[in-house]
Amino acid sequence: MKIEFSGAARHVTGSKHLLHLNGKKILLDCGLFQGRRKQAAKWNEMFPFEAKDIDVLVLSHAHIDHSGAIPLLVKKGFEGPIYCTHATRDLCAVMLRDSAYIQQRDAEYMRESGKDPLAEPLYGIEDADKAIAQFRSVNYDHKFKVSDGAFVTFRDAGHILGSAVEEWEIHDNDTHQDIRFGFTGDLGRKDLPVLKDPVQLENLDFLLTESTYGDRLHDEIKDVEDKFAASLNEAYERNGKIIIPAFAMGRTQEILYMLKKLVIEKKIKPIPIFVDSPLASAASEVFQIHPECYDEEMQDLIRQGINPFISGEGVQFTSSVDESKALNKFPGSCVIISASGMCEFGRIRHHLANSVQDDKNLVLIVGFQAENTLGRKLVEGDKSVNIFGEPHTVNSQIQIYNAFSGHADQKGLLRFAGDAGPIRDVFLVHGESDQQNALAHKMKDLKNFTKETGIHIPCPGETYELTSEKRFVRTHEMNEISMQFATECEILSEEQ
Repeated sequence: MKIEFSGAARHVTGSKHLLHLNGKKILLDCGLFQGRRKQAAKWNEMFPFEAKDIDVLVLSHAHIDHSGAIPLLVKKGFEGPIYCTHATRDLCAVMLRDSAYIQQRDAEYMRESGKDPLAEPLYGIEDADKAIAQFRSVNYDHKFKVSDGAFVTFRDAGHILGSAVEEWEIHDNDTHQDIRFGFTGDLGRKDLPVLKDPVQLENLDFLLTESTYGDRLHDEIKDVEDKFAASLNEAYERNGKIIIPAFAMGRTQEILYMLKKLVIEKKIKPIPIFVDSPLASAASEVFQIHPECYDEEMQDLIRQGINPFISGEGVQFTSSVDESKALNKFPGSCVIISASGMCEFGRIRHHLANSVQDDKNLVLIVGFQAENTLGRKLVEGDKSVNIFGEPHTVNSQIQIYNAFSGHADQKGLLRFAGDAGPIRDVFLVHGESDQQNALAHKMKDLKNFTKETGIHIPCPGETYELTSEKRFVRTHEMNEISMQFATECEILSEEQ
């Protein structure tokens, strides 16, 4: 058995991890890179493997950096099944088509504006539809066969609707060993609104885990409600717009839930709320048909006849481009929730272009912002940002709320790894170097880790192989395309 790291290695986006097992190639996630637009476009066009050689894809959840390259994989020749949970399938059915639509519109704009006369989308809606037909959805807590010698059980990850941590039971024909292998996908947090808490995997030999917030602790959600309410009320009093970039699936619904809760508790004044994202509207409809993912508090709200995911009672879902443009001239204060969450695509860029220069307005950052994204530039306090190739002075207030993050923080990641069993090797992915090194340092003190436990921070293109001693060792194999990516993105290749 080998694990080849093709994406989200010393990097947050573009998740792709390739298992070589018993003569089959099994891909864990297939996401898009996000960051500098030209650089991301270049690396999204290339896979460091032949798409037609992939036998099976197992998808942890529907976020674009984990699923967004699936239509391209299919376009390039992948014909195998795509396993995921029921809610992930339903979210991807709308998300992948929306991704194709946005790419087509962006390519049209770049061609018509003369900025890139040769611009083309990575894939079209027909490619997304073909990909969706290859999805095979499975219940949580149901063990199913992926390929010869490989069985998987999806457990609730508590990250977004349908997200899963994966419990693998593997017999490796090469080493004649039975192993228990866990993959977190994106690990959620305890006590977040709407969704159930993440399920702990146990008795694992090996763990592949995200490390997005491996160097920091989140504020508790209950501790920031009053601060969040105060920010909204202050913007309302100065007649400012509140712009919230939010992932269409997950974060948008959490913010809607929080706003509804604050109104019910009379902590904020009723204020018009617009969800300006066709994908968020469609995702909210998917939320309504998957109550099996709700936590008890959300179930109680539904039983009271209160549903924060539908239009009405101060919430309006906009659909047309004209409705979206009209929000720029809305008289008075309002909340505009729009995608994408990292401000790289979609309608949020139009709202930021029309809002960031006015000091009455407030931009609330409620999710992780990858390096080189527009959202990251706002978080880092840049006084001027480029939107659609034009400079915009940032005069609006920018406030960051990490309490809404759907990712486990350092404490949550350590708790999950610490309770996962007698880990022999752990691989840290989906994180930047500072976060990964800090997490690796803390992991050395976990009671279930020994001096022999391998803590690996793989670089793009690196491959690790299972030995007869039931340990993973790095091989000398390096994928050239992944090496080029690592070099261009200045990702270090030495073992940390």
